[in-house]
Amino acid sequence: MLVRLKRKIKFKMAHALYGYDGPCKNIHGHSYRLEVTIIGSVLRQSGHPKDGMLLDFGDLKRIVHSTVVEQFDHALVLNGRSPHWDLEYMRNHFEKIVYLDYQPTCENLLLDFRERIVRHLPETVRLVALRLHETANAFAEWNEADQNDR
Repeated sequence: MLVRLKRKIKFKMAHALYGYDGPCKNIHGHSYRLEVTIIGSVLRQSGHPKDGMLLDFGDLKRIVHSTVVEQFDHALVLNGRSPHWDLEYMRNHFEKIVYLDYQPTCENLLLDFRERIVRHLPETVRLVALRLHETANAFAEWNEADQNDR
């Protein structure tokens, strides 16, 4: 029998969408909420410290923190192909700038986070859904089941 576990993680991040035709072209921040859903079989091994678990919630939290939150929390995230990388002021006044090889939209960040998390999950579980809330009312979602609909 398969079981799903979900963990919600919050972090704050600023970004700018270079070349965008709206206000998000300016540096601005969000309070993000990332929801991670994994699936697998519950361990049935009497006497094992993880008996009855799919994965310890703390282990899932550590994976998400080490792969996503530590890099992006309270960072300024910019498209590395934009001219922002060349601003002397930025390098001298911001301690945590992340330059990506893509436009840091909610959708692109979500797909990047998926790749980062998947590489660190144990073989006994599978990532089946991610949801990245940029605001309380706006989010991007990736779901494994949707990949077969294409």
